[in-house]
Amino acid sequence: MALIVQKYGGTSVGDLDRIHNVAKRVAKSYDQGNDVVVVLSAMSGVTDKLIEMAYQASEKPCKREMDVLLSTGEQTTVSLMAMTLQQMGYKAESLLGFQADIQTDNGAGKARIMSIGAGRIKRLLADKKIVVVAGFQGIDADGNITTLGRGGSDTSAVAIAASVKADACEIYTDVDGIYTTDPRICDKAKKLERISYDEMLEMASLGAKVLQIRSVGFAKKYNVPIHVRSSFNEEEGTMVVNEDSGMEQLVVSGVTLDKNEARITVKRVPDQPGVSAKIFSPLAEAGIQVDMIIQNTRSGGETDLTFTVTKADYKDAIDITKKVAEELGGKEVLVADDIAKVSVIGVGMKNHSGVASRMFQALADENINIRLITTSEIRISCVIDERYAELAVRILHDAFALDEL
Repeated sequence: MALIVQKYGGTSVGDLDRIHNVAKRVAKSYDQGNDVVVVLSAMSGVTDKLIEMAYQASEKPCKREMDVLLSTGEQTTVSLMAMTLQQMGYKAESLLGFQADIQTDNGAGKARIMSIGAGRIKRLLADKKIVVVAGFQGIDADGNITTLGRGGSDTSAVAIAASVKADACEIYTDVDGIYTTDPRICDKAKKLERISYDEMLEMASLGAKVLQIRSVGFAKKYNVPIHVRSSFNEEEGTMVVNEDSGMEQLVVSGVTLDKNEARITVKRVPDQPGVSAKIFSPLAEAGIQVDMIIQNTRSGGETDLTFTVTKADYKDAIDITKKVAEELGGKEVLVADDIAKVSVIGVGMKNHSGVASRMFQALADENINIRLITTSEIRISCVIDERYAELAVRILHDAFALDEL
């Protein structure tokens, strides 16, 4: 007998028929002698409709009230799931985030889990009940309902798995695992049997939407094995686990694409200590996350500073940057939102040379110009023109022979 946490996304519980199908899968796992905790997202499309209604009610909805509103999506699915399981003859009970004692900070709309008091969940499991928990939500120290941001149900599931010391956390979604790249872009993409936490962290941060990045961070910290699999078939998916020596034999494990970035360049600011802090501190205070940063020194004591932000933060970042550049005496602020970031990832890079040269040569052979480059121990990222984005993914997939894994 094992303790298993299963998470199902919005497409998996998109209507009553799908909820019934998920309930049958949950019941099958329970019938095999397992204790089961189920974490659910809202039905697909529901959160977007709630957001649309909020902006019809108010031009600038209060963040606290937005959390109260958006949490109702998961409340609907967990209650319907518990009812369905009860109708099938199983003992089941639903819990909202606050009832499961999911404690968060007060970051409305993007709260972070601080702790989970697993006592109530464990008591229900001891009573042989299937516990159905609302993902994406929690409660702060002041008793306010909070939400965790897009993909937050993944984080809820892994955090609950860690708190109850589950044997595994199964993430069910509309894909059947983690692929070497997006199969919709490259028909040669192959499903990976295993991937390390570090590789998955990089992939999640670079555009792969299979797992939310904070959920992978939780899994790595608490050593929770994640099994990513499809809710529409019985096939084995991809295990996300600790790195082992076999993984290092693969130089590159995947190629990712992120079209959600924009580039800002501040021209000819003073090349002196403190200038970068004056540019980036106001962005940080506004909650704008900066990704890639490149500085090019000019003659005459001046420098150009280029960085990228998400397209969602693009307009606010431009306004802040222009104001700071004017104060610093910068000559010009250039902007571009027609860019994409393509990356290759693999723990094997740590022990193999030549990855960068092979990547750059593959792009050069197709006359794709590289605008920015950043690296980590297991990742190389290049910003290119957006019109070449999908072509770049396919040629890099071929260059590293990922279809032969």
